[in-house]
Amino acid sequence: MAKPLRICIVLEGSYPFITGGVSAWVHDLISNLTEIDFVLYTISPEKDMPLRYTLPENVREHVDIALSDARKPGKGPRTKKSLFKQLKTFHQSIALGNTPNFESVINHIPEGYYLYHDAVTSNTGWELLSSANQRKNPLYPFVDYFWAWKSAHDMMFTILGAKAPEADIYHSVSTGFAGLAALAAKKRKRKPFLLTEHGLYHKEREMEIRKSDMIKGHQRDMWIGIYNNLSRIGYRNADYITALFEENRQKQLEQGAPEDKTEVIPNGIDITRYDVERELKEGFHVGLVGRVVPIKDIKTFILTAKIVLDAIPEARFYCIGPTDEDEAYYDDCVTLVKSLRIEDRFEFTGRANVLDYYKFLNVMMLTSVREAQPLVILEAYTSGIPFVSTRVGNVAEMLDYDDRFIASSKDAEKLASGVIFIHENPDIMKQLCQGYRNKVRSLYDINQLHARFNKLYTEIKERG
Repeated sequence: MAKPLRICIVLEGSYPFITGGVSAWVHDLISNLTEIDFVLYTISPEKDMPLRYTLPENVREHVDIALSDARKPGKGPRTKKSLFKQLKTFHQSIALGNTPNFESVINHIPEGYYLYHDAVTSNTGWELLSSANQRKNPLYPFVDYFWAWKSAHDMMFTILGAKAPEADIYHSVSTGFAGLAALAAKKRKRKPFLLTEHGLYHKEREMEIRKSDMIKGHQRDMWIGIYNNLSRIGYRNADYITALFEENRQKQLEQGAPEDKTEVIPNGIDITRYDVERELKEGFHVGLVGRVVPIKDIKTFILTAKIVLDAIPEARFYCIGPTDEDEAYYDDCVTLVKSLRIEDRFEFTGRANVLDYYKFLNVMMLTSVREAQPLVILEAYTSGIPFVSTRVGNVAEMLDYDDRFIASSKDAEKLASGVIFIHENPDIMKQLCQGYRNKVRSLYDINQLHARFNKLYTEIKERG
């Protein structure tokens, strides 16, 4: 009897420690491809983080790289001189604006060897560090540059030194550090590397960095450059790449992904699960399903609620999702609700069964500043609920480019006008909702997604 395929899913800061769209996607994929053995290879900030999911039975192993763990340098390569020569060439290539050859660096770093100490104490390492500071950071203290450099490179050194689990295919669910871990496993194990992107990792990280008051000057530019280079390295070294929609695939191509190795595989949902029996309640009910974190921009949802409530006093708003992932932000949101004096008509539900709400909600909203292809839109459509959203990721296509229901990020007034239109035009919305349901059934059935990945794994394994 043939051994089942063994797929290593490589993840950074998501499943099984964090809930959300990407985590739900991974969990569903593993749970439904029961004839495949899966291994989790995760990158987390600290060891022994609590799991948010019960792992499916076909998860055979879980190896976690905890970035906060102190590690000994380990046994280095036979000749460090050759390694540092490769590192110098690598950085020179980056300085010239090229995408460097990372394979040669990986080939000189054995598993279990961590560059923390040697990267700074070697003549070549110190020369690279000090010359980069003089060239790019002349107005800031060297100590600031050093600690920023150390923070970034320690993460890469940890990942490059880690020992990957055995697998037939290494499937990274993003570029960045997960992509780097998958690439290192590919080179060392001589197995294929499949890259799937939901959002564009380097763009999401850049947005976070530019909003941060803690990262300034060259530190900011250095981090952005690292993320961009990690993405380009991933695109050019993956054996196959998938995107959720065509716009993102085109951006992957711009960053160096080979066109013949890319494909669009959209998100999907379990249609039977979300085809709920509607039990409408008196009044007008508006919901948002999502974590209470800044990227979901719950504050704009609250401001939208205030505008709608001024026009439709009987409306009720529900923020459905965990509130414990950024407690300071949640506290800010609660304060905003109270300051607007809408706490009697606005509810933070915490973790909840969304199906209980899909039975009676009249409108669903999404106010995120960054998304890819939100599953919650598909869930709402299948449940017969119209949707109003910010123009992020593939939302415009999912909402048929209907500007009545799409707004720019943080535009609470435009979002509110979409909600009010739905309230005032029930007959129009009834017809539109039927079309939305039909669209999900034809294009976004999760069984089609699972079948495609099942076939793709086999094809990649056969190609070697």
